[in-house]
Amino acid sequence: MSKLSIRNFNLYYDDFHALKDINMEIGEKEITAFIGPSGCGKSSLLKSLNRMNDLVEGCSINGEVLLDGKNIYDKDVDVNTLRKRIGMVFQKPNPFPMSIYDNIAYGPRTHNINNKARLDEIVEKSLRGAAIWDEVKDDLKKNALRLSGGQQQRICIARALAVEPEILLMDEPTSALDPISTSKIESLVQELKDKYTIIIVTHNMQQATRVSDKTAFFLSGEVIEFNDTDTLFSIPKDKRTEDYITGRFG
Repeated sequence: MSKLSIRNFNLYYDDFHALKDINMEIGEKEITAFIGPSGCGKSSLLKSLNRMNDLVEGCSINGEVLLDGKNIYDKDVDVNTLRKRIGMVFQKPNPFPMSIYDNIAYGPRTHNINNKARLDEIVEKSLRGAAIWDEVKDDLKKNALRLSGGQQQRICIARALAVEPEILLMDEPTSALDPISTSKIESLVQELKDKYTIIIVTHNMQQATRVSDKTAFFLSGEVIEFNDTDTLFSIPKDKRTEDYITGRFG
């Protein structure tokens, strides 16, 4: 069953046609990977899925992105509510310069949850969900910026989980991390699939094969191929996909 349906979606930065007629069905509680060379449009599409592109000057779109059948670009859609349903984790860990506790409680507070017992419960549940509770439970007042890079990224994932999203967008979430932290995040992503629909942009094709159910290969603003990950990597239908995954370009 599709959680997100992307239909005839085009995106322009001024005159530059960055995404061209994208059509894609994103399955519920699946992990979908976007791969392709730099500048091919995968991050542009990811940011379109919770309307981060609203913040980009000169950006215009046409087409539809349906979340449970409703177009997220309709005029009556509240963007804050949309971003609660579709959370985002960025390439570089970006915890707020405040305590671990306040990082996680930040989102719920903006949605008017101020009861201390309820916030305590959300903070613990979110940190457990991001597989970092045992590492920080005795240090919740510590500034999150004093944690390691891998821990900071898991704090950012916990912060995204705290508002109980349905979809998690991850833009190269391990590209700034060492192999051990990368492995922890990958394990976490696979655990989170039980509860969330996840879309991950990655330059690491091995990562796509390790964590994702489906993979989309982007090139020059187009989706060249979209299939089950095992199929796309073992018997690609398009020569350009084969050339990219075998390292002939990109």
